[in-house]
Amino acid sequence: MADEAGNEPKLLDRVSEKLRLGHYSLRTEKSYIAWIKRFIVFNGKQHPKLMGKPEIEAFLTHLAVERHVAAATQNQALNAILFLYRQVLAIDLPWMDDVVRAKRPERIPEVLSAVEVARLLAQLQGTYKLMASLLYGSGLRLMEVVRLRVKDVDFEYRQVVVRDGKGAKDRVTPLPASIEAALRAQIETVAALHRADLKAGYGRVFLPNALAQKYPNAQHEFAWQYVFPSSRLSRDPRSDVVRRHHLNEKGLQQAVKRAVARAGIHKKASCHTLRHSFATHLLERGSDIRTVQELLGHKNVQTTMLYTHVLKRGGRGVVSPLDS
Repeated sequence: MADEAGNEPKLLDRVSEKLRLGHYSLRTEKSYIAWIKRFIVFNGKQHPKLMGKPEIEAFLTHLAVERHVAAATQNQALNAILFLYRQVLAIDLPWMDDVVRAKRPERIPEVLSAVEVARLLAQLQGTYKLMASLLYGSGLRLMEVVRLRVKDVDFEYRQVVVRDGKGAKDRVTPLPASIEAALRAQIETVAALHRADLKAGYGRVFLPNALAQKYPNAQHEFAWQYVFPSSRLSRDPRSDVVRRHHLNEKGLQQAVKRAVARAGIHKKASCHTLRHSFATHLLERGSDIRTVQELLGHKNVQTTMLYTHVLKRGGRGVVSPLDS
């Protein structure tokens, strides 16, 4: 663009504003803006209003053929571009629905046996062991563990309440009795840290969806604090407020990766593998698939059905003729 030096930042500011009005996470905001920038640069810095279906498809083809990105990544880029056109530029043309999305390959989930899970957890300690235990014992997603609030741990009913999970849905999942003492101790540590923060003039925590405006005192309340807070205060890039955020998820991911190696597990296991193992082991023990679907927060039972393919019954549940 001839005058893009002035126009592009304004456009991206509008993207940020729309994303924040829609209560999108900071992670999504950064991702969408990055993809929109790449889309504009790829097409010679033309203004998006001057582009259409051919330019979008050319960009997506470039990502797949030359950059070799995964289908999920390609679809994320498309979502960002469509958000730009529909929500920011208010352009919703018939061709938008014709843009072909990359088909994600159906893969059988990687699952650990109960023995392998025990070996993995034995290689962890402290906070990361407790977080990994929740991934497996409650079937939580990585960011659901990281963003867990004190108020959503219910010791009386022995359950964890997941707020605003994937698809903006709430759900309830079991709290393992075996980690209750460790979790209580963790929350006591959080309480002491919160008291110290309040005394130092801090103690506020990020609240979702404009709750900070509706309940201005809630951000100081202990109930809203993260169960796994960061060890240091940081400045919120959106509000410029200094407060204590949750732990960085990368620390847990790296700890689990190291634990897998030390445990001698020769599978491509990650934090999400523990959630897969939670679902598979429940089905192995006779849990109803609809119940497992609700515990996982799956929208469609077909997603949960994938775990039936990895039950301990051999390929597709048949016995090898060599063993008969």
